[in-house]
Amino acid sequence: MWYKEIVMNTPIFSRRGFLKTSAGLTLLGTVAPRFTAPSVRAALSAVSPPNEKIQKAREVALSVLKPSQKDLERGLELHANSLVFESYGFAPRAAIDGDAFRAAIEAGASDTELADLREEMSMTRWATNAAERKEFLEAFRAAGVTCIFQNAGEEGNDPLRLIKRLARFTYSTDLMREEIFKAVKPDDIVAAKKQGKLCLYFTANGVPLRQQWNSVRDELGFIRIFHQLGIRMMHVTYNRRNPLGDGCGEPNDGGLSDFGRAAIEEMNRVGVIVDVAHSGWRTSLEAAKASKKPMVASHTTAAALHRHIRGKPDEVIRAICDTGGLVGVCCIPRFLGGAGDIAVFLNHMEYLVKKFGAEHVAIGTDVAYSSRNDEAERKKIPKRTEGRSAGARWEHLWPADTGKPASHAAESLAWTNWPLFTVGMVQRGFKEDDIRKILGENVLRVARANFAG
Repeated sequence: MWYKEIVMNTPIFSRRGFLKTSAGLTLLGTVAPRFTAPSVRAALSAVSPPNEKIQKAREVALSVLKPSQKDLERGLELHANSLVFESYGFAPRAAIDGDAFRAAIEAGASDTELADLREEMSMTRWATNAAERKEFLEAFRAAGVTCIFQNAGEEGNDPLRLIKRLARFTYSTDLMREEIFKAVKPDDIVAAKKQGKLCLYFTANGVPLRQQWNSVRDELGFIRIFHQLGIRMMHVTYNRRNPLGDGCGEPNDGGLSDFGRAAIEEMNRVGVIVDVAHSGWRTSLEAAKASKKPMVASHTTAAALHRHIRGKPDEVIRAICDTGGLVGVCCIPRFLGGAGDIAVFLNHMEYLVKKFGAEHVAIGTDVAYSSRNDEAERKKIPKRTEGRSAGARWEHLWPADTGKPASHAAESLAWTNWPLFTVGMVQRGFKEDDIRKILGENVLRVARANFAG
């Protein structure tokens, strides 16, 4: 098929070609020339060393989209020249160090220690290992993303639990600051695009609470502290009920608590974006009515198209939009419904744009690229006898999910397929200005509206 030939031979889908043709994404410290239509056509005829994992995902997505040559060229050009700021996601994940992991097992590390080690390796080895760094940058550049609103906090409200991922991503961006750095303010993201660099803007999966309950002011004091550490967005709840309100996984949604309203007021004051992606529908609605600043459901779906607890109904989306905020569409097939592939993802995008306006839509994939080296590293780990399972983690309790996405769904929505999300929007007839808003300008606007300096 012609689209398979294109994906195999288009340098924008490879590290070398993307550096040559993408506007503002070269890591050489200079601004690349604009990606014009003639340069796209030239790119289509060239051949670059392949990343077979990225290329396979391209093939799958293109086999679903089947774009015309004109739409493909226009979409790739538009993507490369736009500021792409993901509303919620994950930097590419590194492979574990199989030898070090085996040594930890042999030294008697507990299951908890091993789980923590596995997570630390996946979040930091791209900054400390040359092979993982190469894989990380190759994937990041292939996606054409300038900034990710990076999940840098473990699920929950315990400050010490939340701080682990924040420490790991701070450590990694400190080591890699010449190529990918921690953005502190929205203007840093604009500067990164102009300079051809990459950056992460940090979010946490919970509001940090001391849980000593001496006073409301005392309990909410860690919001400001985590903001000073670089956190710019926080979940009101994560699936389960907490002192602020009810999560989307609760069978009964009691809405936002009085304490939750106080927390949102403090987030507004400090400059932290309110995120209800994992909150129940009533809690989300009441949070939107309580917030005085633009707030978000950073990675969700349109429940009108597929009723799922992680989606949002129109009433909630309208309330979020009324704050000046946005909803980011995720790339989780079972949340999208139906085939759950890139075409269904675009259906959700199109519905939201037509119903609520392009200025309130973004993309928060909630998926990550994983290193090709991980499988080989895991083979170095000896098989272990599993003890009695402790069961699902508290915040991960989940109602029965009966969705059956198509076998190609997840691969069609691979994180490195970001340029094809843009091609798909071009196919659907989205206006170029609207596409730019969806790709990153909306998230930047909300970030600026909340940033307190």
